Amino acid sequence: MNPTPHIKTEGTSKFQIGEIINNTVHYDFEKIKTYLNIKGHILFGKNFKIYKEDEPLLFKLCCYFIQDHYSCAQMGIDTNKGLLLSGPVGCGKTSLMKLLPYLAPHKTNYEIIPTRNIVFSFNASGFEVLEKYNETKNYCFDDLGVEPTGSHYAKECNVLGEILLSRYELFCHPERSRRVLTHLTTNLNAEELENRYGNRVRSRLRAMFNLISFNQNSADKRN
Repeated sequence: MNPTPHIKTEGTSKFQIGEIINNTVHYDFEKIKTYLNIKGHILFGKNFKIYKEDEPLLFKLCCYFIQDHYSCAQMGIDTNKGLLLSGPVGCGKTSLMKLLPYLAPHKTNYEIIPTRNIVFSFNASGFEVLEKYNETKNYCFDDLGVEPTGSHYAKECNVLGEILLSRYELFCHPERSRRVLTHLTTNLNAEELENRYGNRVRSRLRAMFNLISFNQNSADKRN
């Protein structure tokens, strides 16, 4: 167990993102933003920055990742569910899902995988690929909705739809000592998700995820 989870070390520099009071870390959002900007530069290059207009959304995400149960409850966020982060192309969804686990890796962690890669694996190897995601490991499926339809030896499959149904069963399993969480990023809205994956998947998405959305007018930060 890290005795100083509120202090982040990057090279020879240390960044304090909160303080410990009565064995509990009290995080400081302004200090978190400073650290995320630095870590973002390291991960994504010098053009990375936290945009002022994204700060309300970022605050919600930070509260989730540090598992601030009280603040999350105030904002209607369930810390026992995963995240469904939606928004237009290039708004920064993937970068944030790669960056934010560094805040408290002992609390929130997962493997992030592009949905296109999952379907390409299915097309090459078949239905055994689906079994990989039917296990008690946390995943973030990146760019849900851009992946092609799966096809293995002429058998078509809505690969991510099937995986999400399996992940729902894992999420709801009554004998698990901890929830198996799934996270998603997507450019699609709720209606588009239903059209793509069906109403069975959409109803399960409501049970599995906190929906957090960028403004639809968010700028493409890749430009």
